[in-house]
Amino acid sequence: MLKPPFPPEFQQNYETHLKRLTLNGMRPKTIEAYTHALRRAGSYFNFQINDLTEAQLTEYFSDLLITHSWSTLKHDLYGLKFYYDKVLHKDWPAPNLVKAPTTQRLPDIVTVAQIQQIIASTKVLSYRVFFYTIYTLGLRLGEGLRLQVGDIDADRQRVQIRDAKGNKDRFVPLPPSTLTALRRHWAVHRHPTLLFPNRQGGRKNAHLAKTPLDAGGVQKALRAVTQSCGLKKEYRRTVCATAMPRI
Repeated sequence: MLKPPFPPEFQQNYETHLKRLTLNGMRPKTIEAYTHALRRAGSYFNFQINDLTEAQLTEYFSDLLITHSWSTLKHDLYGLKFYYDKVLHKDWPAPNLVKAPTTQRLPDIVTVAQIQQIIASTKVLSYRVFFYTIYTLGLRLGEGLRLQVGDIDADRQRVQIRDAKGNKDRFVPLPPSTLTALRRHWAVHRHPTLLFPNRQGGRKNAHLAKTPLDAGGVQKALRAVTQSCGLKKEYRRTVCATAMPRI
């Protein structure tokens, strides 16, 4: 994927697009996805993307779907629509172009026994405590990774979840067993801010980490554990504060 600098006009609009995304309160992950969409479309159309027709977009998204997922296509669509609306101040030329297929799936149910098996089989301490925490608090992966020391209110037995779905904060109950696990884990890394600092510098330098655990590394570890346990599905989060293995 091409990166700046670009042809002058595209470069100027790209920078404006980036600023508008930031001013609209988009999350860093969304900003990266939308700017990535602009770079990809620019590369495809030789950086001439300000007057695209429905026929051109039909061809583009058809080609994109051959090599990428519906999720990528959706983000690219939203990124380009944002560009047309907020940067070019033009109507989107293909309003009914893309409609992802709908699927209906029953949610996977995690039993207490399966959670116990996953936790007990996770050998790396940071991952083991992380899995325990998101399951007992009922958190999404990203919410767990963003947890900070200051989010834990031991006196009121609750945790503040910042920037949750819909950019809203919320509080969730803090089970005593989870508080104990988090305290023991913090005593190992002693990071002043992050509850789950990344592992790149090793345990000795964990207190110096600038970022939390890598989301990809966490997902890879969970897949490996579930496979080793003979659990083929990737389980969704659930709240279960009882009958858990000791950390």
